[in-house]
Amino acid sequence: MAQARRMRLSVDPRDGGVRLILPPRASLKAALAWVESKRGWIEAALDALPQARPIHPGMVIAVAGEELRIDIAAKGRIIRREGGLLLVPGPEEMIGPRVLRWLRAQALERLEAETRLFAERAGVTVNRVAVGDPRARWGSCSSSGDIRYSWRLILAPPAVLEATVAHEVAHRLHMDHSARFHAAVERLLGRSPDAEREWLRRYGRDLYWLGRAP
Repeated sequence: MAQARRMRLSVDPRDGGVRLILPPRASLKAALAWVESKRGWIEAALDALPQARPIHPGMVIAVAGEELRIDIAAKGRIIRREGGLLLVPGPEEMIGPRVLRWLRAQALERLEAETRLFAERAGVTVNRVAVGDPRARWGSCSSSGDIRYSWRLILAPPAVLEATVAHEVAHRLHMDHSARFHAAVERLLGRSPDAEREWLRRYGRDLYWLGRAP
């Protein structure tokens, strides 16, 4: 990283990755020795990370604000809801991958609908809406009008998802983070998004650990 003036060490709360940034022409040998001296700090930071939540029958997950308990379906080939149950076809070792695919599809459906709704409210056009699993941001809007979100927003409270959509749609009005942009977000959302931003700041990293093996 050319801009770095000193060595920096960090632990990504979203995936547990340990990252070392070096200034230009830094000695790799000295850097590795420095990292070794920080072993205690690294271990403490890793211990403070959210617990991995592998998906299994009997666990409860929040989907768009609704708590669902995962169970193995006695029959059928598709995932379905029955009351507070999410019935998933077996075998048991396929439960995790199938639930993750289902969650991704639910996220795309919900985010597509919300995006079109906010775009109509804003009087703008949006091209393609897609979902992925990025590590750096919850949403992004290109100058061409494509909007992409983290599918994990479906695990957040609905108000958080809506505030994120309003943020990205507002970029169709202002491709910056100016005062006019923030005013547009509040106008589209009908309120300040501060509470939702704070929720993501405090709890957003936990969403990345669903479906992750310990």
